[in-house]
Amino acid sequence: MLELRKLTREFGARKAVDSVSLYFDRPAFVGIIGRSGAGKSTLLRMINRLTDVSAGEILFEGRNVAALTGREKREWQSRCAMVFQQFNLVPRMDVASNVLHGLLGRRPTLAAIFDFWSDADIAQALQILDRLGIAEQASKRAEALSGGQQQRVAIARALMQDPAIILADEPIASLDPMNAQIVMDTLKRIQTEDERMVIANLHTLDTARRYCDRVIGMRDGRVVFDGRPDQLSTGVAREIYGADASFNEAATSTAIPADTSADESYATAMLGA
Repeated sequence: MLELRKLTREFGARKAVDSVSLYFDRPAFVGIIGRSGAGKSTLLRMINRLTDVSAGEILFEGRNVAALTGREKREWQSRCAMVFQQFNLVPRMDVASNVLHGLLGRRPTLAAIFDFWSDADIAQALQILDRLGIAEQASKRAEALSGGQQQRVAIARALMQDPAIILADEPIASLDPMNAQIVMDTLKRIQTEDERMVIANLHTLDTARRYCDRVIGMRDGRVVFDGRPDQLSTGVAREIYGADASFNEAATSTAIPADTSADESYATAMLGA
């Protein structure tokens, strides 16, 4: 489905993403882990074309989407939806309208500006909200919802695009543990039931182990691990995060144990939010 060939993004003299090559041959739940600044977010933003590519190719079904411009680029962004850490909703707009904004790339500009949505569009938005367990919130302002509910609205907006790929950039980093689990369960269910590809940047090893079919570890803009969650051994984790790093930089100060060789004991020590 998707192939990255020597993908690079430079910011001045610094390479945020350095010659990354990856191949995704089927729909799966893929987690990307690594320290802050490892290049995870830049990688997702390049795939979606929110950030331009300095070098390399992004091939989807054989087509180089890194070279697309104008309408073709917008069409690709509809097929490759983004879910952000901070939700990116319109706070004072009702939930249903926020979901319908997932169709902005497919509707005439004037119709979108004046919220001229068809009955079929509205019915689809409500159906998606019902599927995600928040249909009763449809008429409320987005700002009135909890963080977990807002993130589900953002996921619903992504589903309105009917994407082949959903990219989630730290989707649970600003949520409490209960809402984080609800959001991750939602993304996993969508990936399994709809057979869509989900690629998510994640903070914790525990989350990657629980939800992902495949885990990619990044460090300093490069891929240093690509394998199954059960292959995330102590040595691999040290390669990804560094021997002196905290694994859950957002939620815990638990450092890497100095003396441990048992993977399960190590995983237990690294449990995060």
